[in-house]
Amino acid sequence: MSMGSRIAEARRKCGMTQESLAEKVGVSFQAVSTWENDKSLPDTEHLKKLAGALGITVDSLMDAGERGWELKPMTPDPDHMYTYIKAKAQAGKLEQTLRVLPLMREKHSAQKRKSTIGEVPYIVHPLTLACHALAMGIVDDDVIAALLLHDVIEDTGTAPDELPVSSRVREAVKLVSYNSYEGDKETIKPCYYKHIKESALASLIKCIDRCNNLSCMADGFSRGKMASYVVQTEKYVIPLLDVVKAVPEWNNAAWLLRYQITALTETFKRLL
Repeated sequence: MSMGSRIAEARRKCGMTQESLAEKVGVSFQAVSTWENDKSLPDTEHLKKLAGALGITVDSLMDAGERGWELKPMTPDPDHMYTYIKAKAQAGKLEQTLRVLPLMREKHSAQKRKSTIGEVPYIVHPLTLACHALAMGIVDDDVIAALLLHDVIEDTGTAPDELPVSSRVREAVKLVSYNSYEGDKETIKPCYYKHIKESALASLIKCIDRCNNLSCMADGFSRGKMASYVVQTEKYVIPLLDVVKAVPEWNNAAWLLRYQITALTETFKRLL
């Protein structure tokens, strides 16, 4: 049975019309009609609303149950990651990292990331980036500290000079923060990436950040946003890897990131 058939069957069992279901989900009845006729699939952001309105789980809506699949949060344990990074920082005497770990946790404490099966603590994202770098053999205080702080300026209203780090780290975090530039995101993208490309550290941070966002976007992005992300990644982010590769100690990381990012973008291009 297709997803459209499952939506239609569940809607009829609830005694709802396409119009009433559309109202509950916040879309037009034409959208519900195209879903039920398998002319399009609901965006990720609508799956949870659909399941809630129909009184079923996202798993059953996506046929995960019939396939023997169980949808799980795409998030590792933040406490475990925090402890792991702290231990690595203590062993490597990464003083900036040790200072910013609790700061990052405090600044992002009230924030959540979207997920089709529930919200997750936002700190999972910067912690995952730091673990990614460590897993690639980068035990560099500037890199790990910048990864942990990369969203603090943009998402928490923290001023750059409040960050207890070196000027190099502060500048890299500022470069990857959209609110350091004037204008909306779409308008400033060329300028934004041009300035990032002038900093090897900022380029590395952006590439690791994009790799993680690509890995998780199926759990929180609409199909349109996923497609846009693939295009932006190929146009702006992949070229940053040439800047990263030029740093001898990051050569292997650049190669790994290129493989990971390309594998993800090519997979989504075939599925979207």
